Amino acid sequence: MTSFDPARYLPDDLLARIRERAVVHDRENTFPRDDLDELRATGYLGILVPAELGGAGLSLADASLLQQRLAGAAPATALAVNMHLVWTGVAKVLLDRGIDDLAFVQRGAAAGEVFAFGISEAGNDLVLFGSDTEARPDGEGGYTFTGTKIFTSLSPVWNHLGVHGLDETSPDGPKMVFAFLDRSDEIVTRDDWDTLGMRGTQSRTTELRGAHAPADRVVRRLDPGPQPDPLVFGIFAVFEILLASVYTGIARRALDLAVEAATSRRSKKTGTTYANDPDIRWRIAEMALAYDALPPQLAELASDVDTLTDHGGRWFTLLSGVKYRAVAMAKAVVDDAILVGGGSAYFSRNELSRMYRDVLAGMFHPSDSESAHATAAAAWLGPVAD
Repeated sequence: MTSFDPARYLPDDLLARIRERAVVHDRENTFPRDDLDELRATGYLGILVPAELGGAGLSLADASLLQQRLAGAAPATALAVNMHLVWTGVAKVLLDRGIDDLAFVQRGAAAGEVFAFGISEAGNDLVLFGSDTEARPDGEGGYTFTGTKIFTSLSPVWNHLGVHGLDETSPDGPKMVFAFLDRSDEIVTRDDWDTLGMRGTQSRTTELRGAHAPADRVVRRLDPGPQPDPLVFGIFAVFEILLASVYTGIARRALDLAVEAATSRRSKKTGTTYANDPDIRWRIAEMALAYDALPPQLAELASDVDTLTDHGGRWFTLLSGVKYRAVAMAKAVVDDAILVGGGSAYFSRNELSRMYRDVLAGMFHPSDSESAHATAAAAWLGPVAD
């Protein structure tokens, strides 16, 4: 376990301001620009960038703890920032393995630039291994991208968008192309983010209309399908660990609010607080037992990524598994916290009510329940027999 202190980068007074603003952004369906400005000023966008490049030089395990803490104040802010940290985390994974393909991401993040994640597509359950977006070579090593990306967090503020697309013109067969785009007139962001929860992420639909990435921003050309390439591993590892961190942070905040409610609410029947009610005590104990399992798992897996531990083929079930468990745990904990909080938690002004909506988003992030179970089954049982 790391001795890193998250309060150094996310002090209590900053979190208090972020938590206060979260209510407004949820109600008004707006992006938390003030949160991003304050986080940028503290160097948060560069926490995973090496110190020699102007960042904080933190580990993925450190970032996991920070994201847990940030999610406890504002889940939507944490989830939005997550998508930037995914790319800086991938850059770190590559650099740790002697590959500096994403040095421009690290330099940009250290300077306060925002990188967004433009991979998700409607109906594309291949995710990283396939794409409905056309990647067309420009003849000079660059590509233009035409297609539609969904759930593009940070839509109002990103400077650079990491995307993938399929090049079907290559003489050596179709290639998955990963590249980074700058904002341009060929990228149209729909103002269509009106959702049940995680409203502040403003994860709008993004239309790529021949958006161009020059050769120096094309980072991979890979065969479609599962690949052992470090870029693919980095995206999957950092994405799953940091997602799990956000939902684990939500669970911790829900648990704290449940404890606060139990110790402050009094029963007319017994004259004492609900903290002495055996049913409430059992419920909070159940929440705590579920929550306590996740932080050590996240710390261990993130540390394994940091230290280049080789789990071989087990990596994908370990990573999809921790994300699945974190989301399932967080949803169950928030459900119980609502019950402990009583009828007041049903009002939209109550923080638990917002968390109840926010936590539902976890079910839609890769890896979903079906994918995680399929991955685990394949790891333990092998492929389905013909």
